[in-house]
Amino acid sequence: MNFLETAVVIFLGSFLLVYLTIPKIIGVVEYKRLMDDPNHRSSHLRKTPTLGGVSFYYTLIIALFFIKNWHGHDEDIYIIPGLTILFVIGLKDDLVVLSPGTKLLAQIVAITFVLVNPSFTIESLNGFLNIYEIPYFLYLVIAGFLMLTIINSYNLIDGIDGLASIVGIVIMIIYTTIFYLSQEYFFALIAITMNACLMAFFGFNVSSNKKIFMGDTGSLIVGFIISILTLKFLALEPTAYGELPFLLENAPIIAISILIVPLFDTARVFAIRIANKKGPFSPDRNHVHHVLIDFWGLSHKQASFIIGCFNIIFVVLFIILGSKAKNLGMVIMLVSVVIFLAYIFFRYNYNFTTLKQKILLKRKIDKIKGKMEPNPKKKENDK
Repeated sequence: MNFLETAVVIFLGSFLLVYLTIPKIIGVVEYKRLMDDPNHRSSHLRKTPTLGGVSFYYTLIIALFFIKNWHGHDEDIYIIPGLTILFVIGLKDDLVVLSPGTKLLAQIVAITFVLVNPSFTIESLNGFLNIYEIPYFLYLVIAGFLMLTIINSYNLIDGIDGLASIVGIVIMIIYTTIFYLSQEYFFALIAITMNACLMAFFGFNVSSNKKIFMGDTGSLIVGFIISILTLKFLALEPTAYGELPFLLENAPIIAISILIVPLFDTARVFAIRIANKKGPFSPDRNHVHHVLIDFWGLSHKQASFIIGCFNIIFVVLFIILGSKAKNLGMVIMLVSVVIFLAYIFFRYNYNFTTLKQKILLKRKIDKIKGKMEPNPKKKENDK
């Protein structure tokens, strides 16, 4: 089969496998009572099945077996161990809850399998900020940090119905296009497989009567795949950029623009938590999607749709600019946009927090006044 025929078969097969097996997973989870209980910061009000990400794992493993002939450096052999480690650690975290340190250690082990494969080695930044060749140890540091950041950033945006799926779908469509144009068909097929999984899962995630969450099992797997695709994108040979609609030196900026939603949201909530003298992984309701829901009163679907549209517009804009603009100008523009967005959401978050504090204060004052006021019936009895 040629690439297009393979892509169609892989997409349909992956979609159907996830779509047909998720109801079985829901049944097992409900029977075993492995549901996610809502708490004070949850965006759902009733117990909901989790472990939807289990379907991602076996679908990817099967797909990797069928597309292995499209790789160039046995990438599947290096991807599967890391994928399996994150599947196991995500599954265990969904069932018994693990410490952030344990999950981070597992992630480091998982990405090590990818980093040692020559297909992912970034040998040059191709003139980005006038940087060209980089030593291997620096590649390991940069690439390792990049992969860990992407995995955890994607994990953190999985907070409302549909958001992680929509953002993941947008990212996969973009990477499918990039790898198809650069003739890296193995990675295009991985993106297509992951896209099919997310599209099939999305319907259940936003359903009212068959709802299921992907859980850490799913978000760690998707984040891992996104990090692999991003690393491969940055490691492309200069000749592979010939058909891509942006300058070679702008590739790092394009990668950031593709991942703008999880990266911006994570940087923002980490800054807020550290400023409030809390741990960066301490749970709260300061995420962008929480602001949209709590302050603007949007539904989960509306907030997810708006964020997804923003992601598409942002990427398209920077790809267009990246075809002409020099990377220093692109960096300045990216930083300016991020600062502007950070300010906007800071104001919304600040105003909303202040409003909540005023409401709570008013309730306390009213309660105190109610206690201080004499009881009318008691007065009558005294008379």
